[in-house]
Amino acid sequence: MRVIEIRLLEGPSVYRLEPVAKVELAIGRRRTWYGQRAPGKHALVHLGRQVPAREWPDEIAALTTWIRRLRAEHHEGRAGLAVHRSSDPGHWIVTFPWTGAERARTIVDAGLALTERNVSPARTARLTGSQGRLVERWAARIADASTTPPAWIRDADRRVPIVSISGTNGKSTVTRLISHILILAGRHVGTTTSDGVLVDERMVDPGDWTGPGGAHQILGRSDIDVAVLETARGGIVLRGVGYESNDASILTNVSSDHLDLQGIHTLPELAEVKSTICRITAPQGWAILNADDPLVVEVARRTHAHVALFSIDEASSSKLRRHVARGGRAYVIRHGALVEVEDGVATPIIATAEVPITIGGIARHNVANALAAAGGARALGATVDEVAAGLRDFRPTSDRSPGRLNLFRLGQRIVIVDFAHNEAGIAAVLDVAEGIAGGAAGRAAPITIIIGTAGDRPDDTLRGIGRIAGERAQRIAIKEPLDYLRGRTRESVVGELLAGVAAAGRSPEEVTVYESETIALRAELNGAGSHADGRGARPDAARVIVLMCHEQRDAVFALLASVGARPIDVATELTELLPRLQERPRR
Repeated sequence: MRVIEIRLLEGPSVYRLEPVAKVELAIGRRRTWYGQRAPGKHALVHLGRQVPAREWPDEIAALTTWIRRLRAEHHEGRAGLAVHRSSDPGHWIVTFPWTGAERARTIVDAGLALTERNVSPARTARLTGSQGRLVERWAARIADASTTPPAWIRDADRRVPIVSISGTNGKSTVTRLISHILILAGRHVGTTTSDGVLVDERMVDPGDWTGPGGAHQILGRSDIDVAVLETARGGIVLRGVGYESNDASILTNVSSDHLDLQGIHTLPELAEVKSTICRITAPQGWAILNADDPLVVEVARRTHAHVALFSIDEASSSKLRRHVARGGRAYVIRHGALVEVEDGVATPIIATAEVPITIGGIARHNVANALAAAGGARALGATVDEVAAGLRDFRPTSDRSPGRLNLFRLGQRIVIVDFAHNEAGIAAVLDVAEGIAGGAAGRAAPITIIIGTAGDRPDDTLRGIGRIAGERAQRIAIKEPLDYLRGRTRESVVGELLAGVAAAGRSPEEVTVYESETIALRAELNGAGSHADGRGARPDAARVIVLMCHEQRDAVFALLASVGARPIDVATELTELLPRLQERPRR
């Protein structure tokens, strides 16, 4: 029996909607996970499901008996102990509620030590002298341990409503949109994002605050009346959600990202973790779910709240159609407009073309994000008119939504700076690039994409990014995120990306590798590879350049300013950005 991890989760998690101690153990020979990212039903592992005692290995049975006994004897509770399976071969997880951190951790240490020494946990067992003394020493240590309580915020101590946002892509954009809608509606809004903690869209603490620490910062403030909290996978897995419940939750989508970390290997497992925010939504609240994502729409079965669905393709979602037929609430696109449907009544919100972040509808992922944000804002009491005003006013600029589809013009070249960090993200930003590159009267500008992401992505994700770039861009470059290698070598990250490019039928020799994002962007703006795709040879020839930007965002924006690149206001320059819209009336 090998100990993989002992962790005290301080709030709701995939295992329980309260603080639990998590003990992960490996039994048997060491084996590596191998399987499908989207396994069939026969191979699904439900992380939160409890395994019946009859299926426990002997070591797990002995450990759980010791933990039960020690918890009862030392006032750490009696109920709630459970055993779960991990998808890692031979890994078992024991969980139980805790009330005192040091005491709970000492109980775990004692249970492990006594199990390893084969000391029987039965109270009637006859122990040897050394075994008896060992039990007594551990009992004394437990009795002396401190009892620091969990740091989560209970409902009784919370004074403002919360909307929680999670998903693989779109979390930050939806979070910023909801905040903007509510601020324009006169609310004082505290926001957490991967960029930092904000109050009324003013940055007060930069950094990634998508875990419980950020939630505690916001919920502890006296100058806000609503909290809009981006909630990432990492915080849920490593510490639990930082509060007892929310009033609304949004799950945007689930796609390949951050897999093979903390024992999460498959998309259903990732969905189960992220759905924690929906399981803690109050019964009178709302869970807003993406009906176009099969893993997300299934979360409706696991929430006690009211459910609202959103979809950019209403006709293709049978679950959404049934939901609407039953009188349920939905947010959909009809006749070129965002529409709220409830009890069979359709209420137009705003024309898609009037929402700047959709870029005339070609940014389909942002159409979905706008629908999700509309649902979240409405769940917190915003009127339809207030939602429309907020969506109309929000711009994807480098100050309001940094790194999320920021567009710049430099002569005939369009530069798109986006955080795209996985396969779904790069596909979405390339949809936009292709829409812009399409031009008018059949003219098309070539697309250059500069790819690269953090090294903690699995091989298949890195290859997927390279493959999509190879299939859809005329020129590919790689920028190395040297500060985000996260255990990989530079050669490994670049090698997997190039393998993906090769899988698309492109030669890796065509790909230039740069040491940073700013070096890559400067070189491509100066015309590197201008002959590579057979297009215009001039450095300033028409081209769309896409940069997957992660670690040097401020430096990238400074570089663009220094060379005279101008931010594009998509709300006022739409027909100039998309010349083909001049050829027909806008609908």
